[in-house]
Amino acid sequence: MKHTRHNTAPADGDARKSIRPVICYPVDTLPKPDMHLYAAARKTMKQVDTVIVAPREASVFRVPAGHFFRIVSVEGAQVGDLNLWSESDLNERFYSGKTRALHGTHLSTGDRMWSSFPHLRPMATITWDTLDWYGFDADGGSVHDVIGTRCDPYTHHLLSGQDYHHCCHSNLTRALAAETGLTLQQAETHVHDVLNVFMCTGFTQDSHQYFMKASPVRPGDYLEFFAEIDLLGALSACPGGDCSAEHSSDTAACYPLHIEIYKPDQTLLEGWCSPEPSGYSGSHGERPGC
Repeated sequence: MKHTRHNTAPADGDARKSIRPVICYPVDTLPKPDMHLYAAARKTMKQVDTVIVAPREASVFRVPAGHFFRIVSVEGAQVGDLNLWSESDLNERFYSGKTRALHGTHLSTGDRMWSSFPHLRPMATITWDTLDWYGFDADGGSVHDVIGTRCDPYTHHLLSGQDYHHCCHSNLTRALAAETGLTLQQAETHVHDVLNVFMCTGFTQDSHQYFMKASPVRPGDYLEFFAEIDLLGALSACPGGDCSAEHSSDTAACYPLHIEIYKPDQTLLEGWCSPEPSGYSGSHGERPGC
């Protein structure tokens, strides 16, 4: 957000501003997901589990590599905050910022959720999105963003002076601690920036501030993923409900979300394997013998 300008533009100011932008990370050489393989596999998948996420709470779920999972709206307009980890190593977790740099501010079918350094590999690929019709609206808003971090009690206290314990950050922390046996303090260090599932967000055109508006999600809508590695996930049903007014609230209408796990015909995945971690040497330019 830019405040009042205190400096006049230099003589070549317009020329400096007119330089064309360059995409930071061209994705022409990015490994492409085999969407034809996933499309064939999803036609054979059978549901093997359902995890219910209660309003203003979070739940943990596990998805084996080669399975699909869906986040489903079941009763009313509700957004969810998603965290993903490697099931075998909590230090490998979803990297929201790098995913945004590669795929843009909002994700949909064919986009992938990438893991943190030093792994940097696909954790999950989005294989279906019933809200892909939304695109970008007149306000610049769209759904499923990797812009926002998650509502949290620290920012809430900073802005209001009050403690609130059902922010998505706290919900995810409690759920991960309960699942793993970690203390709340230990679990909190593993909670990370999220995929804001079903949330409709963007940046205002005047102040360029992060905004939210009523989610277009309705019962029956879902976002579907293919698990590229063995996953441990956690999903918080945001206390803001559809986030049409505020995202940390005990008064907003909130609804449960379902996480459905599906197993496809494994013979269709013969030859497929989980992606390997980054091939970077990890030397960081260190000279031999140092």
